[in-house]
Amino acid sequence: MEAMQQRLNAAPDTMLIRKQTVEHPFGTIKAWMGATHFLTKRFKNVSTEMSLHVLAYNLKRVINILGVKELTGAIQA
Repeated sequence: MEAMQQRLNAAPDTMLIRKQTVEHPFGTIKAWMGATHFLTKRFKNVSTEMSLHVLAYNLKRVINILGVKELTGAIQA
């Protein structure tokens, strides 16, 4: 813990960048979900629901980056 704190003190902006990088996808997914709660109960079901949300987020990003034609071409290849 002390070594981690020393690295953090040496470069305080690192944590800010890390927070921004990770927070954006979760904020987007949370907004898609309605910023409320999971629709299912039990860890296995909630895990599956979250995995589907992450998959949808990643697919949407790939479509926005590559485009539909490129994505379908890559899938067929």
